[in-house]
Amino acid sequence: MSRLSALRSRFVDAPDSLGAKARARRWQWFAQSFPGLEDMSVIDLGGTASAWLRAPIRPAHVQIVNLETPPADLPPWLKADVADACDLPQNILGTKYDLVFSNAVIEHVGGHLRRQLFADAVHRLAERHWVQTPYRYFPVEPHFLFPGFQYLPIAARTALLRRWPLVHTPTSDRDAARNIVMEVELLSITEMRHYFPTSQIRFERLAGMVKSVIAVSAKS
Repeated sequence: MSRLSALRSRFVDAPDSLGAKARARRWQWFAQSFPGLEDMSVIDLGGTASAWLRAPIRPAHVQIVNLETPPADLPPWLKADVADACDLPQNILGTKYDLVFSNAVIEHVGGHLRRQLFADAVHRLAERHWVQTPYRYFPVEPHFLFPGFQYLPIAARTALLRRWPLVHTPTSDRDAARNIVMEVELLSITEMRHYFPTSQIRFERLAGMVKSVIAVSAKS
């Protein structure tokens, strides 16, 4: 089991892992897509303060919206609110931002109707956006690091989650495992084009295969 956990670190979590290198490339691509980012106000739907504090880029101001309580001590350029990105309070909806950013969140919000509400919020908050999500048909499910995990019945996924050591937060509890499994709904390219019909749809690839899908609007 410890060897498999070390394998997860090697491929995903360690600073020199494949996952870390992919994240670094994605940050670089993001920065190249939005010249002048250092002068922009960004709202991050579903992000975390720790991700921005580690990021190699820094916009002028970042506002994070997440359901989890943020750290109390944040730098002046970083603000965090506890809110539902699919049902934002009026004080956020009434604010104009230069750019909406979201990384691997839309697949967690829960069903088509809430994904549509999420996309509607993206379009309302700013003209520019970068919305990334893992691709449903990439062979290895990225949250659980198990080949074909997303195609299995819920009961099989639940049983695997309780025993598979490569998941980020393993649990032996059946109900908790089932909730975790059912909370992730990976999207297809067609779905992303539906939610973001005027955006450019870009693809992040690994070994020639589409690994994630990114809806980008760089217009101002």
